[in-house]
Amino acid sequence: MSQFVEELMQKVREKNPEQKEFHQAVEEVADSLTLVLERYPEYRSEKILERIIEPERVLMFRVPWMNDNHEIQINRGFRIEMNSAIGPYKGGLRFHPSVNLGILKFLAFEQVFKNSLTSLPMGGGKGGSDFDPKGKSRNEVMRFCQSFMSELFRHIGPDTDVPAGDIGVGGREIGFMYGQYKKLRNEFTGVLTGKGLNWGGSLIRPEATGYGATYLAAEMLATRNESLEGKTCLVSGSGNVAQYTVEKVLDLGGKPVTLSDSSGYIYDEKGIDRKKLEFVMELKNVRRGRIEEYAQKYKEAVYTPADPGKNYNPLWDHKAQCAFPSATQNEINKKDAENLLKNGVYVVSEGANMPTVADGVKLFVDKGILYAPGKAANAGGVAVSGLEMSQNSMRLPWTREEVDQRLQMIMKNIHKTCKDTAEKFGTPGNYVNGANIGGFLKVADAMIDQGLV
Repeated sequence: MSQFVEELMQKVREKNPEQKEFHQAVEEVADSLTLVLERYPEYRSEKILERIIEPERVLMFRVPWMNDNHEIQINRGFRIEMNSAIGPYKGGLRFHPSVNLGILKFLAFEQVFKNSLTSLPMGGGKGGSDFDPKGKSRNEVMRFCQSFMSELFRHIGPDTDVPAGDIGVGGREIGFMYGQYKKLRNEFTGVLTGKGLNWGGSLIRPEATGYGATYLAAEMLATRNESLEGKTCLVSGSGNVAQYTVEKVLDLGGKPVTLSDSSGYIYDEKGIDRKKLEFVMELKNVRRGRIEEYAQKYKEAVYTPADPGKNYNPLWDHKAQCAFPSATQNEINKKDAENLLKNGVYVVSEGANMPTVADGVKLFVDKGILYAPGKAANAGGVAVSGLEMSQNSMRLPWTREEVDQRLQMIMKNIHKTCKDTAEKFGTPGNYVNGANIGGFLKVADAMIDQGLV
């Protein structure tokens, strides 16, 4: 670590105590940017990185709502408007008990670089609440979403800040929030993405993150004249990202063998085929059940309950060539990374945000495997959100084929940016440096053009 990064991180920790995920995200980017700051001192003198680290605006508010027993509940709502140098703030809303200021700042910081890599005119933001939709009735979720939007509506708009979904926020929640926004503002506008198809949503939006992560893995493999055909793939999670990663892996000839949720994971050595995937989609999207039911239905699969006492996740300890972490941040620790490498994995495409700890990232990079960090690999979701914004602005829907073609082109361009940038700065094959530097340069140049604001 350079002296500049050490001094920068000391200040970041002092100003943002107890925000470990935010520290981790900043340090990874700062490490990569030492290559840029040495070559282009104007970024240092303009303190561009220091300015990107500090959010333009942080909103925190009370969200009171009433449950079905007529008891008043109080949650905390957030919106981090991180950087608007290249477009309106864009990033998801997460409803989960783990949500706090530090996690949302890390996500918003990552979003700045991710959105820049898409080449679409979108700044970075993130938001959410410590509300947990699990176990709540439809009416309870609706009342919470309406209360949440009753404050958030003051701060968002199609040319200001365009939220989307994330963990705990799917089409149902987006619908409830959009209805409340429309009522309060008396306007029908593209202020949220992930909307229903019959009222302004885009085809392939639910699939986009999983498809994008798979497309990027295919692009990396193509640099070695390989494809996903016949490759065994480990996938974590069982939500939209994991489901559609599995679907696209199947499309491209791979064999997915794992899925998980907070209760544990399943390993199906025969492979998760399309019929089994249909069961998972019905289980998770309709019945909101647990992944253990997969092993109850398909006896060839093995279910392993989660064990917080273990220092590794056994999901990552199976023979495979590809891994798609698609659950949550820091789900791959150093031991997990070692197990992946030991078991023959040489392609890692991150469908989740920062799912690998810093020591694990270092192992992947040092080994020279094909490793795409989340800010590049999972950019497909926000890319199609950007395409939804375009369709809303034009009042014209695109076909599934058109959206998928545009998504594939965006992921190809992201891969090219990461690959070419890494080579330009003397670290060929290092997609971490390529993503961090490639995302930074566009934002940094825009900030210099716009002056000290």
